[in-house]
Amino acid sequence: MGSTGAVKPHAICIPYPAQGHIIPLLQFAKLLHSKGFHITFVNSEFNHRRLLRSKGPDCLKGLPDDFQLETIPDGLPPSDRDATQDLPSLSDSLKKTGLTPFLKLIERLNSSGQVPPVSFVVADTTVSFAREAAKIIGIKGIAVWTASACGLLGYWQYGELVKRGLVPFKDENFLTDGSLDTPIDWIRGMPNMRLKDLPAFIRVTDPNDILFNFMKSETETALECSAIVINTFDEFEHEVLEVIASINPNIYTIGPLHLLCKQMPESDFFKMFTTNLWKEDPECLKWLDRREPNSVVYVNYGSITVMTDQHLKEFAWGLANSGHSFLWVVRPDVVMGTDSAILPEEYFEEIKDRGLIVSWCPQEQVLSHPSLGAFLTHCGWNSMLESMINAGKPLICWPFFAEQQTNTRYACTTWGIGMEVNHDVKRDEIEGLVKEVMEGEKGKKMKEKALEWQKKAIAAANIGGTSYNNLDRCIREVFSYGY
Repeated sequence: MGSTGAVKPHAICIPYPAQGHIIPLLQFAKLLHSKGFHITFVNSEFNHRRLLRSKGPDCLKGLPDDFQLETIPDGLPPSDRDATQDLPSLSDSLKKTGLTPFLKLIERLNSSGQVPPVSFVVADTTVSFAREAAKIIGIKGIAVWTASACGLLGYWQYGELVKRGLVPFKDENFLTDGSLDTPIDWIRGMPNMRLKDLPAFIRVTDPNDILFNFMKSETETALECSAIVINTFDEFEHEVLEVIASINPNIYTIGPLHLLCKQMPESDFFKMFTTNLWKEDPECLKWLDRREPNSVVYVNYGSITVMTDQHLKEFAWGLANSGHSFLWVVRPDVVMGTDSAILPEEYFEEIKDRGLIVSWCPQEQVLSHPSLGAFLTHCGWNSMLESMINAGKPLICWPFFAEQQTNTRYACTTWGIGMEVNHDVKRDEIEGLVKEVMEGEKGKKMKEKALEWQKKAIAAANIGGTSYNNLDRCIREVFSYGY
């Protein structure tokens, strides 16, 4: 890795401040630490307060001296609400206000005399201000794409969609007039796509929509990055990865990150340390222990998805009517505009022997539990990877936004591991999908495919596998120092 005497390379790592981004960025930071790096991991002040509330004030005790957490403000008004912030406001604020406090943090670290000088900025692809800071200081900035490669390639089409006049839509009729079913056959490496399968921020009528323009510009800046680390493995997304590599050859596929973390020679505390912003309910694991193998449907829509009260009830009765046991994560803020999702008393009476509803749970442990039979998910990338690796289980897909629609399309076609719920949820459909996945022929085939992908993912992350080797190559080529 080159010679720098006794001074460790120091990487400052910064995720986009939402749970689904923090998890993989932290995993990559741990991997760098295991390779001899000093790490500063940067959360927003808002998320740091949530972390201390969910895990307790002593949760950072026991971390190695050369792995520290710091914070910067996100530019939004102070709030103690225990929920993900409004994404358009957060994205807009970060882009406008993030650079100055981040530069000040690096300056403070460099002048402290307590840590090695910051030598690399490792930034979420959607935190371009951090790579801008690296340029200003004259150090290397690396992008980490925390989602699927097919999602990234989908975002890279935003400019082309505008050029072709497909986006923005003229009016709200696009939601019901079949426009979203328009076949998209011109994206290399992405066959059988429809407009509705591309990352969902295209579903706008306003050309100045914040999230559409934010994701367009943030992902386009990655085209110029000296390196893009992607949390996937070669065999899973090979067609898409070939196209991405033809656009920017400096890509390193080192996923699934949480599998690579299992190879680390670190303490158990450090391996288990997470920055989970939701308070977990460990009781659900005891409940699962009492269930038969492959008998439980696990339902979790991730940390951001919200729905109408009506959709919540349709999911509820569909699950109840399927006759199968289920563990259902219902966050307090899952129903739009409220801080408490409420189901009627008679519902709890109906499911008392076979359904458990919790507000959050230790997902990796749940997914690897032998009683699990299927996963009803929003198809966020962390959930999909955790499901495949820990469980090798089929998916019932209800994508909410971002690249979840793209992940769903791939799960249901290319990868053969999923079935999709119509966006307008109906209880009969949920009941039918649960029965098909748990008992039917299609469900059986999907289970076989899921187990195949599980084996391939494990092989990629094991010593000598493609992702394992790509991590070493990344350290050698990207983090070589002599800068």
